[in-house]
Amino acid sequence: MKNRTPTKDLKEQVGGEVTVAGFVDVRRDHGKLIFIDLRDESGKVQIIALPGRKEAHELAGAIRPEWVISVTGKVNKRPEKLINKNEPNGEVELEALSIAVINKAETPPIEVRGDGHDIGEESRLKYRYLDLRRPRMQQNLRLRHKIIKFIRDYLDREGFIEIETPELTKSTPEGARDFIVPSRREQGLFYALPQSPQQYKQLLMVAGFEKYFQIARCFRDEDTRGDRQPEFTQLDLEMAYVEREDVMDLNEKLLIELVQEIAPHKKIQELPFPRISYKEAMSTYKTDRPDLRTDKNDPNLLAFCWVIDFPFFEKADDGSWTFTHNPFSSPKPEHKEWLLKGERIPEILTTQYDVALNGSEIGGGSIRGSNPETIEAVFKVMGYPMEDIKKNFGHMLEAYRYGAPEHGGIAWGLDRFVTILANESSIREVIAFAKTGEGRDLMMNAPAEVKPTQLKELGIRLNQK
Repeated sequence: MKNRTPTKDLKEQVGGEVTVAGFVDVRRDHGKLIFIDLRDESGKVQIIALPGRKEAHELAGAIRPEWVISVTGKVNKRPEKLINKNEPNGEVELEALSIAVINKAETPPIEVRGDGHDIGEESRLKYRYLDLRRPRMQQNLRLRHKIIKFIRDYLDREGFIEIETPELTKSTPEGARDFIVPSRREQGLFYALPQSPQQYKQLLMVAGFEKYFQIARCFRDEDTRGDRQPEFTQLDLEMAYVEREDVMDLNEKLLIELVQEIAPHKKIQELPFPRISYKEAMSTYKTDRPDLRTDKNDPNLLAFCWVIDFPFFEKADDGSWTFTHNPFSSPKPEHKEWLLKGERIPEILTTQYDVALNGSEIGGGSIRGSNPETIEAVFKVMGYPMEDIKKNFGHMLEAYRYGAPEHGGIAWGLDRFVTILANESSIREVIAFAKTGEGRDLMMNAPAEVKPTQLKELGIRLNQK
């Protein structure tokens, strides 16, 4: 809209004529005087329609909440006794000269002006485009934007480059269940959506990119869990020619500066971040993501800590060995020989490091195994025959045979981190179009059936229920 003024700028336009546009937040009809609170993304302003402006006054009388309108009017200072000190625009009001209705609106099925906590989550997710109008949700997504922008700018200054990796990849055994995508051209074969860019970022190190990062979408077909979504966002990061301390130091500095810049009202409890071994965390706190806050009632207190020296392997339900974090990790240097020989398996510690915040794991990474022998040894411990290792990870083994620098990295759970900084209780409060805990998109009604012709094109036949 030409010459439209954001409501946040009206205080600088006193005495002038401006045009604003947005949603009708509230309309109050006092007969001769009609007041409209207009809401745009930058704030709100009170509009007054006077009888002397007959056309504007009549239209103001017909307008209802959530209509989208534009108003041209004169910016006036409010009388001293009518100043609202609780509103950014509480010192001014807009005297309507003309009003135009851009679009009418039916009465919304959910209230959008409150914080939404009194509304059932299923209703909020079904009408998410309305739920996102509420100020709290707008603030959460703007906070998320600021956090991601700060990360990008910081890592750019540190010499990192952002590289996108594929979202159609290969299904490999990495822990969680894959979402699979059938191939139409090669029926019976499947892609998988990436659980993380783990293998790609390591291959970028082989390719000679020494500092990579990505704000990455990840996909895991997991059972219902309150703090998980089928798709989520990571800060994914990898560095070449580094040791554990290099990666931890960079990330600690990034976290500290981010909090100081984006959330200065927050207090970091202890600097540098405390370091706790996995053994100590489990014996003292009974968890590997301890909440170290001295005052758990303080919503602005941030207690970061690093947890290190994790066991590389643990027993699976069937009695076999499985990795605790990542099959591509490297053991601690003093335990590398044990891994290669398949000896003293329970005692092997990995170079894994997790960063916890207020009882949540917000990030984890490791120094990687950067040669074929290490990767092969890990999967041999877990009982994989060499044929399966080559089938699943042959591309990694072959790449490493052409030379690879030592490298390591980390992935942050961005949704969890933003949730904590926003003082929210669920990651669904900081994701624009979130799914339920069961993985359903109530707004789009997904997952949903597809046409039989689509299944036929893919060579898929469903078992009849």
